[in-house]
Amino acid sequence: MSSPNPGMDADVFEQFIEQLQRYVRERLLPAEQTIIETDAIPADILSEMREMGLFGLTMAEEYGGSGMNVSQYVRTIHTLSYAMPAFRSIISINLGMFASALKNGGTEAQKAEWLPRVAAGEIAAFGLTEPGSGSDSAGLQTTAVQTDNGWVLNGTKRYITNSPFAKVALIMARTSKENLPKNAHVSAFIVPMDTPGVTVGKSDKKMGQSGSHIADIIMEDVRVGGEALLGGELGKGFAFAMMSLDNGRMSVGAAATAYARRALDSAVRYATERKAFGEPIANFQLIQQMLAQSEIDIYAAECMMEDVTRRADAGENVLRKAAAFKVFASEMCGRVVDACVQVYGGAGYLAEYDAERFFRDARIYRIYEGTTQILQLQIAKHMLREFAAAN
Repeated sequence: MSSPNPGMDADVFEQFIEQLQRYVRERLLPAEQTIIETDAIPADILSEMREMGLFGLTMAEEYGGSGMNVSQYVRTIHTLSYAMPAFRSIISINLGMFASALKNGGTEAQKAEWLPRVAAGEIAAFGLTEPGSGSDSAGLQTTAVQTDNGWVLNGTKRYITNSPFAKVALIMARTSKENLPKNAHVSAFIVPMDTPGVTVGKSDKKMGQSGSHIADIIMEDVRVGGEALLGGELGKGFAFAMMSLDNGRMSVGAAATAYARRALDSAVRYATERKAFGEPIANFQLIQQMLAQSEIDIYAAECMMEDVTRRADAGENVLRKAAAFKVFASEMCGRVVDACVQVYGGAGYLAEYDAERFFRDARIYRIYEGTTQILQLQIAKHMLREFAAAN
């Protein structure tokens, strides 16, 4: 068990959260319609997010970050995610996969060069998924071949969040033709996106989440120096990537929990304003049942969030609990946004009302950072392994 992480000063953090809540309410929520129309976060809002330090929450203060612990980071994501998902999406790779991989596996030189840049708001991407493989590292096709003065990378990465805006990507590539134990055939490379041979495909059209972008990263004979190999070590890329998954799953769980709250608030407001048979539909008991069940579900997710983040900060291994929180919160959010559409009735199916957007936006939470089914398998595998070890 590692030592507890105190994080930011508690009073300073609470002031920050109050400021962020105001910013979400007064600045981000009013900007949502523009983002839906343009499919882009306005440049002035991105500048404000950089000034607030939102791209460097998890990075050490020596690199220009805020030095938050897990509880503080996840609470910040929860606060931000009451607004549309694009705002979390633009900062999530910097804070999660990229910063975590450098913190866990980067050389001092790599940390000194890249962490201040991503903390200041240079956008990072994380390249693991490919057309033929996701969490299945054995199917990884991107190759990195060693040369006299570095490496040559070839391959395509798919569904890469923020790749159209990214200045740098952490690319997982095969450095051995054979599949090795513990995924030692996969290494990680820090690749500036302006390196010759790197191209980004056009943004994929998605079901929801306006303003957030995913696209392919295509690498054709991309030459990088020896210093690009993360940690200067072969065969550690996949392990470094997986080390950040607990935090990523807690982040998605927090986002799903906050967005469920947003949908429920919207449903309550609509139910009190919409009249049928001469009275607000909020007076009808079956409407009240949907609102009450949504409140119960959200409360359960909030309790899980508080518990798992506290355990993570105490140094516990939270793999199973982080997976459980992510599964519950994302599935719960799906139920709440569905209930929101139902409360709105026919209006809930129309694009001019928020309920329809909430429904589409929330669907991805049950898929990325580990699908519900993959995480259920992982939880069960660890339960059975523990049982076998104890008996």
